[in-house]
Amino acid sequence: MILITGGSGFIGSNLVAALSERGLGPLVICDRMDSDQRQANIAKHNVAEIIEPGALCSWLDAHTDLVKTIFHLGAISATTERDLVALLDNNVAFPTALWRWCAAQDTRLIYASSAATYGDGANGFDDDPDPSALAALEPLNGYGQSKQLFDIDAALMARMGCRPPQWAGLKFFNVYGPNEYHKDGQRSVAVQLFEQISASGRAKLFRSHHADYEDGGQLRDFIWVGDCVDVMLWLHNNPGVS
Repeated sequence: MILITGGSGFIGSNLVAALSERGLGPLVICDRMDSDQRQANIAKHNVAEIIEPGALCSWLDAHTDLVKTIFHLGAISATTERDLVALLDNNVAFPTALWRWCAAQDTRLIYASSAATYGDGANGFDDDPDPSALAALEPLNGYGQSKQLFDIDAALMARMGCRPPQWAGLKFFNVYGPNEYHKDGQRSVAVQLFEQISASGRAKLFRSHHADYEDGGQLRDFIWVGDCVDVMLWLHNNPGVS
């Protein structure tokens, strides 16, 4: 059995589609099905069960021998979130509890960290899992800080021997693709510009605050959601890699 938290969301639903197409599973989703778009994201796929986040802990305790892999993609993903208590609860405390459960139950855990942990990139983009190296990064907002805190917690727990049989944290950069329409203002810039150009033939660009770039001349890398899914599937197919 494979559990996908955030399975009706953008990246999660694309992963569910890929797992379903390959006949892997059974697939269980943990998410809030609070919109028609979220329901549509998974409607065509072979999902055995959908669990509300508040019921996940009791559900896991009842299925300890069945869950073999958890893809933890459910979290507060809004970079504009300012409720630090909510960020700590959802992005630090909950995945820490999930990590400990996976370590105790010998369940693999692949989770979403974030490129926001790198801040402005001044300290590099090194994926050194040493806790001190992770702590040297300087996120620019509370969302990035919450993701960094869990990365550090995970590295510390792994060092102390409390770790799942396979674990990996993935720092997704500016992902775009299908099934992100429910994210409103948090949709990728690629999608937002596509909609602007489709509607008016023009794109509204940003003023530059960096002397090396003209207004509208800033650069950003994007990654297709299918490439992110391919990485997660590769990890699933290579359980010896952490």
